Amino acid sequence: MYAVETKSLTKFYGSYRGISNVSLSIKKGEIFGLLGPNGAGKTTFLRLLMNLIKPTSGSALVLGMNSDIDSLKIKSRIGYLQGDYVTYPSLKIIDLLNFTKNLRPSNQTDWNILCERFDLDVKRKIGDLSKGNRQKLGIVQAFMSDPELLILDEPTSGLDPLLQQEFESLIFERKEQGASVIMSSHIFQEIESMCDKSGVIREGEIVSVENVSSLSEKRTFRIEVVFSKPVEKQSFVDCDGIDNISLKDNKLTCVLNGKVDSLLKTLAKYEVISFQSEQSGLEEMFMSFYPKN
Repeated sequence: MYAVETKSLTKFYGSYRGISNVSLSIKKGEIFGLLGPNGAGKTTFLRLLMNLIKPTSGSALVLGMNSDIDSLKIKSRIGYLQGDYVTYPSLKIIDLLNFTKNLRPSNQTDWNILCERFDLDVKRKIGDLSKGNRQKLGIVQAFMSDPELLILDEPTSGLDPLLQQEFESLIFERKEQGASVIMSSHIFQEIESMCDKSGVIREGEIVSVENVSSLSEKRTFRIEVVFSKPVEKQSFVDCDGIDNISLKDNKLTCVLNGKVDSLLKTLAKYEVISFQSEQSGLEEMFMSFYPKN
């Protein structure tokens, strides 16, 4: 069964396109990352799942229910973190969390434990919080009801590196307990480290959906070789799986996107002083979906 299933989901704001014809199937128990720059449509997609805005056309099933008709039932089983989290500034954190607990009295994680993990002082007034502390409060509020599905919009925004690690640990704990997660991000390393599957969104359209593990297998290597004396470029042009060849003086640079056997056989013909290789990150792969301008 799917945690989320959308069909041709579309949202226009007047003449401006938020998202267009987004069809996605996200399995239960999966951590799905929606990756794209600001304005690509990530927040629009998540807000449509929460029924905070209405689609222009298309449909969404969340936990097997219609996101519009069954909105209240769905929200009782979801933990949601909005982008740029804001809430009642005059309340103290402790009052807001107690209020949230009373809305969902069953299956509650002790919010005190979550606050301790994220170093959040519950006696402070929400209006006095920094962006990072507001984000920590949003995370606690989203996770404290032990939801079946977490919908998180840029969840690590404003968190320092140590708290980002704590958040990652919390995500994996909830996955082990059977929860599903949909999170948006523009941070490539975040998607790579946490997600099972990723979708790349560009100008409101999904341009790629793949398992993160299979994307990793498609990575290329940047190769740099220094020889003891000049070599012929044609020797490497004929190698299988080699692109972007540059030969200047005694230094060869190229990109390996296939098996290394052919390159190694060619290198064996020459005296090599140094050999360096660097594996490309997912960032380089994802940037191929975006025009360079």
